[in-house]
Amino acid sequence: MAQETVAVLGFVALFVLMLLRVPIGVAMGVVGVTGFGYLAAMNPALNLLAQSPIRVSTDWDLAIVPMFILMGAFATASGMSRELFDMSNAWLGHRRGGLAMATVAACASFSAINGSSVATAATMTKVALPEMRRAGYDPGFATGVIAAGGTLGIMIPPSVMFAIYGVLTEQDISRLLIAGILPGLLGALLYMAAVQVVGIARPGQVPRGPRASWGERLASLRDIWAMLLLFGFVIGGLYGGLFTATEAAGMGAGGAFLIGVARRRLSLRTIVDCLVQSVRTTAAIFTIVIGAFLFGYFLVITQTTQNVTAFMVGLPIDRYAILGLILLMYLVLGAIMDALAMVLLTIPIVFPVIVQLGFDPIWFGVIVVMMVELALIVPPIGMNVFVINSIARDVSLPTIYKGVAPFIAADIVRLTLLVAFPAISLFLPGKMG
Repeated sequence: MAQETVAVLGFVALFVLMLLRVPIGVAMGVVGVTGFGYLAAMNPALNLLAQSPIRVSTDWDLAIVPMFILMGAFATASGMSRELFDMSNAWLGHRRGGLAMATVAACASFSAINGSSVATAATMTKVALPEMRRAGYDPGFATGVIAAGGTLGIMIPPSVMFAIYGVLTEQDISRLLIAGILPGLLGALLYMAAVQVVGIARPGQVPRGPRASWGERLASLRDIWAMLLLFGFVIGGLYGGLFTATEAAGMGAGGAFLIGVARRRLSLRTIVDCLVQSVRTTAAIFTIVIGAFLFGYFLVITQTTQNVTAFMVGLPIDRYAILGLILLMYLVLGAIMDALAMVLLTIPIVFPVIVQLGFDPIWFGVIVVMMVELALIVPPIGMNVFVINSIARDVSLPTIYKGVAPFIAADIVRLTLLVAFPAISLFLPGKMG
């Protein structure tokens, strides 16, 4: 059987297994090992199966993943999310849609100490949704704000997704993390603009809140010193070249722990819970990464990457048209696949095309994360939407998807700007030493 035929059958088998609800990491591993064994021999394939888990679990660069997850767990347990929301509400709450804008600002701020979009969405659902309900916000719009704001968790550093992209493409993870700052802030501003547009179009859904006094505003700033200290320490050290991305993750986790203990927010039971939660999340991510590595060997032996690269580069169209096709593929896959699995499955195939077309790898990393953000809120999967629905069970999935629609439009505007003006992503990394 020809290699091309085996490759096609492999992808068909992968999607069939996904439809049968086989975990994506297991599905990629099974197809990868089976396909490699068919084309080469089963002994080498089984050797790959034995070596890949060890390779992934001992990879120094991938150590950034559990450390950033642990940092976010300690920060959440220390109550920083509530302080960030209270501060944002004190400064923005009196405007029309002020609570919604405060939620976006709190999501952006919390993203600076937590590298997970799902964790940001879940945390802010517990903190901000009750406040918006009491203020009379439409439930769909309120949950939509949180779902969209939560996506900033993987754009604004620290970001687990940037770390994984960096490992897959052998790019500088520090530069990738710094590249996400301006696009993340741009996303927060566009989400706030979307809140204002909805407020003008449907003022009944977006009420105003009471105006906080200047004393209350200044007092709220005193409460966020821990977040500012932690973010400044991690990102400042990273930008200044004091430590690598992996060292920054370790410093961040240690810093979040020390701050939580110093403020008496972390009991022994809470610390254990944070460690267990981090281990579970890391194990789930590493299972998918291991499966992706096994599937990657299958792509290599079938020469899928080389064939796709030659085909796409040879198309008689402009390179931006090819980029448009790639982004359309991500949009479709994001609507039906887990976001992390989508990245792990496609990057080995797409990245050589991007490099061959002359696009900047750091810039494309930001674009990929942008597409993952969209995948977290577009139907029918939209992981952030499902997470919020699991907490606010009285708000249906269609209602949340309706509420998130204005923010999907804002994300499309942001994606257009990032493609048209790569400097938005590359300015800060270009200033690094």
